[in-house]
Amino acid sequence: THAAGVVITKSPVDDFVPLARNDESVVTQFPMGTIEELGLLKMDFLGLRNLTVIKAAENLVKARLPEFAGLFPEDDPETFDMLSQGRTSGVFQLESAGMTGVCTRLRPHSIAEIMAVVALFRPGPMASIPRYIDNKHHPERTTYRHPLLKPILSETYGCIVYQEHVLEILRRLAGFSLGHADVVRRAMSKKKYDVLVAERQAFMDGCKQSGVPEETAKGIFDEIMEFANYGFPKGHAVSYAVIAYKTAYYKCHYPAEYMAALLSSVQGWTGKVGEYISECQEQGIKVLPPDVNASDEGFTPINGEGAGPSIRFGLGAIKNLGSGLIGELIDERREDGPFTSFENFCRRMAKRDLNRRALESLIQCGAFDSMGVKRKAIYHLSGALMDDIVSGRTIAGQTDLFSMGGDTREVPIPDVGEWSVKEKLAMERSLTGLYLSGHPIDAYASELRRSGARSIAQVAAGLEDGTVEDGQSVKLAGLLSGVKTKTTRNNTLMAYATLEDRAGSIELLLFSGVLTRNGGYVKNDAAVLIEGKVSVRDDRPAQVLVDALTPLGQGLHELDGDTEREEKNKLFLKIPQAGGREDRRILAMLELFAGRTPTVLVYADTGKKVGCECGPAPSFLAECRALLGDASVVLRG
Repeated sequence: THAAGVVITKSPVDDFVPLARNDESVVTQFPMGTIEELGLLKMDFLGLRNLTVIKAAENLVKARLPEFAGLFPEDDPETFDMLSQGRTSGVFQLESAGMTGVCTRLRPHSIAEIMAVVALFRPGPMASIPRYIDNKHHPERTTYRHPLLKPILSETYGCIVYQEHVLEILRRLAGFSLGHADVVRRAMSKKKYDVLVAERQAFMDGCKQSGVPEETAKGIFDEIMEFANYGFPKGHAVSYAVIAYKTAYYKCHYPAEYMAALLSSVQGWTGKVGEYISECQEQGIKVLPPDVNASDEGFTPINGEGAGPSIRFGLGAIKNLGSGLIGELIDERREDGPFTSFENFCRRMAKRDLNRRALESLIQCGAFDSMGVKRKAIYHLSGALMDDIVSGRTIAGQTDLFSMGGDTREVPIPDVGEWSVKEKLAMERSLTGLYLSGHPIDAYASELRRSGARSIAQVAAGLEDGTVEDGQSVKLAGLLSGVKTKTTRNNTLMAYATLEDRAGSIELLLFSGVLTRNGGYVKNDAAVLIEGKVSVRDDRPAQVLVDALTPLGQGLHELDGDTEREEKNKLFLKIPQAGGREDRRILAMLELFAGRTPTVLVYADTGKKVGCECGPAPSFLAECRALLGDASVVLRG
């Protein structure tokens, strides 16, 4: 089934071809080649979400600037400078790691160059990218296999980039008619290699008539065959390039409106929402939490004076809130004004079919925080309050439990304290896929400062500007997610995981040595400090090959020579082998016996010293002595 192919006939389609049902879609039982051979019209209709994003961004800009006409210059230097710096997140066609790298090396300064980038970054012409970039910056290095190619390929520095280039080469060098050349072009676009091979001899014969040497002709046709893997027609490339440039222009000059439109377009796609919120932070755009009095269904820009641009989180990105309820909430707010309190919200929205699950979701993600109430308190109140409101609505003449016969004072909010930061963040994550009011890694701020760990965004920026290279050692910290293990060909265990901090995320590869030593800490939501080497391969996003991993929260850190001096109340534990049975047992016990006593783990096999803190209770010390021996457990005090 073709994703966008539609057969169009003058009368019902089943007059011409047999049909079948594929799930809910009606499809032809003949493949596209047979459809074409029958002379039927087949059209491919491609829908692009980015066109909706552009239109939404334009509407948001017009709401702030009524005079905005949607026009833009095609040679804006600030836009091209942004692309050249690799700030391509959210830009159509250019935001992948590979495309970002091409932009930073090419430094495009025209839509025509973006057009070439879009067309080159395909399996066929991709091999020409280094030559295109080098020739762009050094035009004097541009060469052609034959002088007849210069007028055809001069616009792309000697590289075959578009299908039209192939048509012209076939015509000018081999004397093909336009119709004959188009047969070859169609064979290329349909991957019909048997047709292309059959046309080789015709090409060679034609080139001979034009005075092109046989070896040169062979080389040119081989290049055409490589291009046949996937080549863009020029019209396709220029359309994509204009859309890419327009998204870049709006991101550069109307960042709050554009990023709000972009976030709204992916609000059901948690990974992209997180990525684009990080991009907002990079641009200095603050993303405000959801609020029942300020949020719409989508993300909305706020261009306040003095405070800088910001974006309000959209209610549509919160689980358990349907579009119907969100529309009712916005209508209620528009008709009767802002909600004045939590109870006021519940009473007004009860008639709009507010359900308890949706209400709890709003509470847990902080949508009432601006009212000065504690989430835990109103969560405890919500059940009884909603029951009272419902019973008051449905039982005629019954006195409200709280109104006490006409007393309109609001229900007192119970004093039950507040959820911990960790609990709040976990709820936010479960409902939106994101941490809205902070990040769990913030709890380890002082430990991270001592460790010297870099942010993931700093590493990403370093890869773009060349200050971080393939194989370079880095130290990072964050939360693990998406942990997956697999067995290698050598029958050893390895794991993949994503490390996430406030500024971004990166994939980790952990091999058997690390898993043997610290596999117990490789689990989802674990806060860890890792050391490893950056790995950059082809179009794949950068990864880190992990050499060492330690958990955060125990204060684990490698000790240097200055910390070996004796101190009062310090515990020394001598462990036979890093990653061995005793080491794993001791680390597990350290999690159970938290405290503030400085502790040094001395590994006999490597001489390495690792510091942490614990609470040396008698039972803990007894267990350590039983495991390591009395001489290996020393408490200096």
